[in-house]
Amino acid sequence: MTGPDGAHLLAISDLHVGYAANREIVEQLRPEHDDDWLLVAGDVAERTTDITWALSTLTRHFSTVIWLPGNHELWTPPGDPVQLRGQDRYRHLVEQARALGVITPEDPYPLWEGPQGPVAVVPMFLLYDYTWRDGTPGAGTKDEALAKARAAGVVCTDEMLLHPDPLEGLDDWCRARVAETARRLDALDPALPTVLANHWPLHREPTEILHHPEFALWCGTELTEQWHTRYRAAEVVYGHLHIPRVIWRDGVRFTEVSLGYPREWGRRASGPQGPRRILEGPRRAARR
Repeated sequence: MTGPDGAHLLAISDLHVGYAANREIVEQLRPEHDDDWLLVAGDVAERTTDITWALSTLTRHFSTVIWLPGNHELWTPPGDPVQLRGQDRYRHLVEQARALGVITPEDPYPLWEGPQGPVAVVPMFLLYDYTWRDGTPGAGTKDEALAKARAAGVVCTDEMLLHPDPLEGLDDWCRARVAETARRLDALDPALPTVLANHWPLHREPTEILHHPEFALWCGTELTEQWHTRYRAAEVVYGHLHIPRVIWRDGVRFTEVSLGYPREWGRRASGPQGPRRILEGPRRAARR
């Protein structure tokens, strides 16, 4: 445990507050210091009312809250009071988060002042493009890979509830998001280190332990394979897989920060995992 000398940049994802047990956990989350930041890496909830409730709750306790969407926020589920789809839904969520004082992927990247100097905290919304295929015969194209996954009984709910409107496909939206985000990252000071945060993993290795390897289709894109070195990552944060762990690649720590569903964390001896410490800040006064 860190003593009372410094704040931290903390991160968590996959809160899924539609579950009562997870909602209770979010209600009880507290910082250790007045200046703690919390990075929320997607899948807060499906319904807009639950998303707003969770972000509002977190802003009451953490000095700064940074949010980026996962696939669940972008679903258009039946019964949601907001029936916007695709890019319109994303823009609506950004506006709602901003109204709460939450930093989004559309805002200037905030600088975390650490012991070694500033670090740009980069919340990203990149999606996936079905390029993480298994490489076996009959799965060489997007359509072939999707057909093979369906034959295996593996179909992400995104295929029913996540819409790319007004674009034709989610892979089109992914490529557009990757291009725009790369443009912004290229414009950063080339000496400035970053924390890259995205709901989906930036490279494929985290998906290698999936029970259903076909699900990797809905988990990322080959376009970001080297972003951790290209953009000077001090740390990479992701969620989505509900397999909280740490992976090192090229000397960079990749941390999956998911809470996950109650049925998942309830099976672990450690129970639910709270926010993980990503960066240390300068020395500050402790909370009283």
